[in-house]
Amino acid sequence: MSRKKTGRSVKKTSSTKSSGQGRFTRFLKSVFVTAVASFGISTAWLHPQGFNWQSVEPFLVSLGWPIETQQGSVPVPASVEGYVQTSFAQCPQFFPGSRPVVPMAYTQRELCFSAFAILHSGQTKTPVFVAQRLNRQQIQSAKGLKRTDRFYAEGRLPQAERAELNDYRGSGFSRGHMAPAGDMASAQGMAQSFSLANMVPQNQIHNAGPWNKIEADTRKYIARAAGNVYVFTGPVFERNAATIGSSQVAVPTHLFKLVYDATTRRSWVHWQANHASTRVGPPISYEEFVRRTGLHLLPDLSLQAAG
Repeated sequence: MSRKKTGRSVKKTSSTKSSGQGRFTRFLKSVFVTAVASFGISTAWLHPQGFNWQSVEPFLVSLGWPIETQQGSVPVPASVEGYVQTSFAQCPQFFPGSRPVVPMAYTQRELCFSAFAILHSGQTKTPVFVAQRLNRQQIQSAKGLKRTDRFYAEGRLPQAERAELNDYRGSGFSRGHMAPAGDMASAQGMAQSFSLANMVPQNQIHNAGPWNKIEADTRKYIARAAGNVYVFTGPVFERNAATIGSSQVAVPTHLFKLVYDATTRRSWVHWQANHASTRVGPPISYEEFVRRTGLHLLPDLSLQAAG
């Protein structure tokens, strides 16, 4: 009798100890999360442009702490050794395999639209890149679609990380589409292409001239292609880039358009200075593009150069 009673007593004591340890662990976790969150909020309040939310957000998300904007949660990429491995879990169809790996920077966020995907920078208030998957049928459908020209600020982005309509007014720069309105095959895609998250400050003459020709020539190529063609478009900035507007939207020195034919595995990159005197020149190789930018947008480097 005494042994059984002792056994029950030992088991009860062990269970109580385990329960107490669990409560203590949960308490420490709660205190730590609260401390991190409080530090982040106070730092962001005092220095909204300089605080690195990306360093705190993945930890909070891993603990079930939602990161919300005006219109819901916006994913941030995971950082590894100075580079960011993007995910785009909600729109993988815009990529020809594994997702891009890009240099780490503050406040990069993934945005999915119906016809394209954007990795957006809260520092420059522009895309890092915009990804599209296009084919012959889409280009044919896009021909009959009317352009809307209804620009809007992207509500899914925090206000401190986005461009506003007033930033471009009187700036002397046009709102340059990265995913062109002329590529859009649906009314929804057309409307979404006018999000300022899809824009960069672009020289007006360059936008209407050489860059417009590159966009048109890309559509001509896709209209003849046998299958899917993936297009990545984006800006390139110097270290101390000029800015426009109160949001300080950065002005790129160059623009790029990477074209990858998934059927032939051929790739080429249009590399254009954001300047009125720029002319359409020969493209550069994907390898040279990676060397200049550090952006690894395609799954591998074993691609044929355009020729």
